[in-house]
This record gives sequence, C-alpha cells and structure tokens, in this order.
Amino acid sequence: MKKVLGALLLGATIVSAFIAYSMYTNHSAKQTAAIEQKQAAKKAEKKTEKKKKPVLKVEDLTYQLKDSRTGQVMKEFKPVHYKDKDLYDQEIKQLASELAKGIDTPMQNIKMDANGSLTGGSKQIILKEAELVKNLQNLNTKQLDVKVPIYETAPNVTAASAQGIADVSLASYSTRFRPNDTSRNRNVQLSAEAINNVVLGPGDSFSYNQTVGERTAERGYQPAPEIINKQLVMGIGGGICQTSSTLFNAIDGAGLQVTARSHHSKHVGYVPAGRDATVSWGGPDFKFTNNKDYPVIIKAYANVNTGVLTVDVRTSQHAI
Repeated sequence: MKKVLGALLLGATIVSAFIAYSMYTNHSAKQTAAIEQKQAAKKAEKKTEKKKKPVLKVEDLTYQLKDSRTGQVMKEFKPVHYKDKDLYDQEIKQLASELAKGIDTPMQNIKMDANGSLTGGSKQIILKEAELVKNLQNLNTKQLDVKVPIYETAPNVTAASAQGIADVSLASYSTRFRPNDTSRNRNVQLSAEAINNVVLGPGDSFSYNQTVGERTAERGYQPAPEIINKQLVMGIGGGICQTSSTLFNAIDGAGLQVTARSHHSKHVGYVPAGRDATVSWGGPDFKFTNNKDYPVIIKAYANVNTGVLTVDVRTSQHAI
C-alpha cells in the first residue's frame, strides 16, 4: 500500500511540475512575443518619423551675415539660387560688392603741422569681397552664421618714428605752368596744399582723390581747361592733374610702389609722354603705397609767381 501511495504521490508531483513548467514556458513566450512586438512597433514608428521629417536644404534656410569685427548681423540672406552655380555666383558677387560700397573707407593719411606735430589720420576699412564670396559658396545646414570679413588698418606713424622726417630728400620733381593763367593756377595751388605734409608710415597707402577731396566751387576750385576724351573742355578743378602727375614722378623716383595710375587721353605738355597721372572725382585715381620700412613725408610747393610746381619726397637721416 505504501508503495502504491508513494507511486501516486510521485506521479502527482511530476504532473504538477510539468503543468508549472508549461505555464511558465507559455508565460515567458508571451512576454517575449510582447517585447518583440513592442520593439517592432517602435522601429516602425521611428521609420515613419524618419520619413515624415523633412530634409534640410541650404536653399530653404535663412543665414545671418555677421560683421567679423563685432558679430553684429549686417544682413539676412536666403540662398534661393544655391543649386544654380552660375546664377548663384553672380548673385553673391553682387551682394559682396553692394556691402563693400557701404563699408570700404580709404585711409586718411596723417599730416604734419607747422609745429612738427602729427595731426588727423583715420584707418582704412576694407571688406574682402572674394573672401565673403567664398564663405557664401560653402554654406551648410548646420551653421547659419556667415562671417563678413572686414579688416581695419590704421596709419603706421608715431611721433617717435616721424622725428626729423623732413631732413633728407629721396626724390624731387618739378613741372612748370603759366603764371598768368590764374584760374588754373589756383587749382594747382589748392591741390598742392592738400598733399603737402602728408606723412606715410611703412605700408601706408595714399589716394589722391581721397586726399585732395572733391573739386567744387564751394571749396575754392576754379573753372579751367581739362582733357576729356581727347578734347580740352572747361571744368571745375582743371589743372589738378598737373599736381598728380608731378607727384607720380616724385614718388616713382623715390621708389615707392604705384598701385593705381591712368594716362590722359592725349599728351600733356608738363611731363614727358607716358609720365602723367590723370585723376577725376568718381573716376580715375592715383594711388601708391609706402613700401619702405621707414616713414616718408610729401612736400609740395606751387609758386604762382614763377610758375613752378615741386613735389619732394623726404625722410629722416637715420632712416636710410
């Protein structure tokens, strides 16, 4: 009897264990299936989200053009033609040119007064158009700020470096004019006064138009003959090209670097052929740079009694 009861008890235990195992297995399978189902649902959801999320394109975004000096926003820009390279390049070059017009400022050179003190002067400000164009050609969807490269250069002259600056002549050049041509002579005289005592430090640039300024009746300039399209016509400021041409020959003799010069449309009598430098407000300019490692001063004298204009480029004895 005991053996029978033991066998029955063992059987019941085995059955119970089997049932428990089956229940556990079924439960685990259900849990696994549920987890797998959830994971599949999440994957499907992510896929859907991915499909729904729009792909960012450069041409759909708005960029902030910021001043490289201050970080200030100068302009907002939407590159709608980004995919059309030729059209886009044309557009951004025009944009760079327009921005530069409102930024570019020529250097105002320092002058030396009658007491030997340095006066005036202001820095040159330049927007590097080619650099801005390159920045706009390399836009991306992650960086919406675009640097507008603006550089400032102050006159490179100090009171110490200008000591004795008028001691030695590097080069001098003279031209002649008719003493009885009073209107024209007044223009020569005014323009000579404007460039007289200009001091250029190493690397400093000079613009004749910027230094002399606009030639107007209000500023004392007189009507006098000037050359336009191979013809002599009357114009306010006629004769100032004699000053710019005399200046060119003096600075060329001193070995300074000419950066912009144009010829008249016909020969002028006060300098040899090809040695002139025509200028016009809003038109041709005469420019040069002091490529020496020491400062120089420009001395200009127009003697209306003798009819002689002289430009002398000088520096200090210890500089050379």
